[in-house]
Amino acid sequence: MDKYKLLRKGILLDLIGIATMFIPFWGTIIDLIWAPYAAFQINKMYRGTQGKIAAVVVFLEEILPGLDIIPTFTLMWLYTFIWKKNAHDDPRNDS
Repeated sequence: MDKYKLLRKGILLDLIGIATMFIPFWGTIIDLIWAPYAAFQINKMYRGTQGKIAAVVVFLEEILPGLDIIPTFTLMWLYTFIWKKNAHDDPRNDS
């Protein structure tokens, strides 16, 4: 999947996750359904150990009250395509 298509999908999923925060009472119930779905989606978007760890993080972020505001999908994209890449480009990381 194109990395920018992955970013757009991630932003959309983040917005859906954040939106549940603004629905009194029902938002909490929707999060019970949304948390496992979001975990499944992020694991599908990012394969391997990285995807499994992200799935646990997004599940907890969605299921715990008040944490919906964290844009986990977007942060995962930034980690994968910006921060992790730059860390590998840093000559101080040569082993």
